[in-house]
Order: sequence, then C-alpha cells, then structure tokens
Amino acid sequence: MTLDILLIGAPVDSGKTRKGCLMGPDAYRIARLPEALRDLGHTAHDLGNVTPDACDLTDDHLHELGLTVGWTGALSRAAEAAMTRGLPIFMGGDHALSLGTVHGVAAHAARQGRPQFVLWLDAHSDFHTPKTTESGNLHGTPLAYVTGRAGFDQFPPVNDPIPEENLCILGLRSVDGAERGALEASKVHRFDMRAIDEFGVTALLKPFLKRVEEANGMLHVSLDVDFLDPAAAPAVGTTVPGGATVREAHLVMEMIHDSGLMTSMDLVELNPMLDERGRTAQLMVDLCASGLGRKVFDRPTPRSL
Repeated sequence: MTLDILLIGAPVDSGKTRKGCLMGPDAYRIARLPEALRDLGHTAHDLGNVTPDACDLTDDHLHELGLTVGWTGALSRAAEAAMTRGLPIFMGGDHALSLGTVHGVAAHAARQGRPQFVLWLDAHSDFHTPKTTESGNLHGTPLAYVTGRAGFDQFPPVNDPIPEENLCILGLRSVDGAERGALEASKVHRFDMRAIDEFGVTALLKPFLKRVEEANGMLHVSLDVDFLDPAAAPAVGTTVPGGATVREAHLVMEMIHDSGLMTSMDLVELNPMLDERGRTAQLMVDLCASGLGRKVFDRPTPRSL
C-alpha cells in the first residue's frame, strides 16, 4: 500500500536538562529518512520544523515549563492537521514532544469517532505528572498527560483523554517509585525486558495489535532510542543497559507494518552529540522503514563507516 507520509521536525530540547535533541530532525534528514520511505514506494513530504508557541510560564521545580507548554500547543495543532493529510512521522526531539503529538492525534481520532491507541517503545514509562516528577524533567510525563491524570493545569486541556487500557508500554527497565504505584493502579498494558526475555515480543505485542484492530482503532507508535540496548544505539542521554536487540526491534516494527494499523509515529530522544558516526540515526531510520514495509530481503547492506 502506498502511503502519503508527512515528515514533521520537532526539535524539542526542553524536556530534560541534557541538550542535543534539537539536532535530531536534521540527523534523520541526513540519514536519508525521506529517501528510505520513497524507496518503499511511499510519498514522503518534509514539512520542515514546527516552532513552539510563545509561553513565559516558569516553575522553580519544572525544567523549562513555558517552552514545553509552548511546544505542546504547537505540536498538537500540527499533529491534528497532519492526520487529515496522511501518516505523520514526528522527528524529534526529546520525548516531551509526545505531550503535543499524542494530544493532537487523539483529538483527530475523537473527531473520527474512533478510539486512539498508543504503543510506547521505551525503557521508561513516562507516567509522571508535574507533581510527582523528582527531576522536574517533563519528558517523563507524556503518558500521564494524554490519559488525563491530574496536575497538568498549565498545559492545554486534554479534552479527549486516551483510556489507560489503550496504552501498551514495551521494553520497560527503569521506572520510578511514584510511577510504579500509579502504573500498578492503572489499566495500562506494560511489559518489561524480563517479559520480553521470557515470552518474546510476538506473544506480547500480538494481543495488543488484535485489540486495536477489533476496535477499529488508530495506532500511534512512539519509538524512543532508549528502547534499544545502548550498545546498538548510544545516541541517547537516558541510556539504560539491557534494552531490546536490533533484531527484536525490527521484529516489533515488522509486526506493526504487517498489522496495517499504524496511523502516526514519533521518533524521539536521538541526541546526535552522543552518536558514533551517525549509527544510531541510521538504525532509527532503518527501524522506521521496517515499520513501513521494508522486508529482510530488501534491507540494504550498511556501508562501511
């Protein structure tokens, strides 16, 4: 199936203190993401980068609150508009960008009368609220925000909260105490690396994809670099050992493509300052291509570095 894919740069770097993710969108362009998608027969339109709304909110505890709120509003509008034109891929940028992108795609799904589902490929649950985060880093809050948890009064209102049971987090291996308690009391589907080791990604992911299909849902996939083991993908400021292998990650993306369910996607937390000759950016491009139809037999042999 030929898709109209919209590439949208989201150079968000306000969700945490360590800088560098604002260079992510250009790293994906340099790694030839548009060309990889066109090689698969899709159309790929690069819409450039979103710019944040002006917002001068400050908070002694929360890092760059105003800028993150500004990004949330701008990216929500961009996401909602893009959903009417095709399949948007948001090139980030730290995971705070998902405060806006998921907010926007969920609003579109609600207008279509369809449920929104989210597959969160991440070492972290990102289920903090502004009141529970100890670090003050807002890239750890998107799933709490889009499910309508309290504490986000300064952010755009969540008029279309995503039901907790419509979320699936895969690859967990670093969860704070406050998040753990909230997750255990929630209906969020969550699988840590032990579950992947014991059962494999197919057994864990297939039931979730089946639920999306049976509900005629729209599926947003948010792929964090730290879903992967840092030995394969070093260009992230939140490395946690023991992540998904390259093959496991490709299998996840191939299953997503086989399902035909994905309607939007984030590529997040790529910090080119921490990369090794662009290999993390290239791996993320390859995974994105697997999610949109590249098969094992037509995967190009990497050029020597």
